[in-house]
Amino acid sequence: MPKSALPQPVMSVAEIETLLDEAFPQLHHGGRTVMVEEVGPMTARLRLIAHERHLRPGGTVSGPAMFTLADVGIWVGILAHNGPESLAAVTTNLNINFLRKPPHGDVIVECRLLKLGKRLAVGEATLYSEGAAEPVAHAVGTYAIPAARKHGT
Repeated sequence: MPKSALPQPVMSVAEIETLLDEAFPQLHHGGRTVMVEEVGPMTARLRLIAHERHLRPGGTVSGPAMFTLADVGIWVGILAHNGPESLAAVTTNLNINFLRKPPHGDVIVECRLLKLGKRLAVGEATLYSEGAAEPVAHAVGTYAIPAARKHGT
């Protein structure tokens, strides 16, 4: 599908950041370390500013920190395209492959939505250490998108 034919985001980076601050403040518990950098046609790019709490022994960014970044990255892609209603979207499956040890430093996730339906979304996330060409992890996730609720239901 040509890039111009892809669905366009309905929310800007600033709108997403504001919504995350209001609806998902636990993401920034202990200080802001996850930043939404860009949203585009069926894509999202986020950055983890790796803090000491994201490291495992040996000084590498931990698997749980990278898993969280992949999960939030795909979810932000869904949010950017479906709008604030998709706050209710939930992860139903996420598989991650850790490919190499990332050094202590920022981790970038580049996400691409493979399917964005009414009830289901599927996306992939590729994680890189800042400045590195080779990925440190790759994930594929499936998200349930609940039907819009009517008043009183």
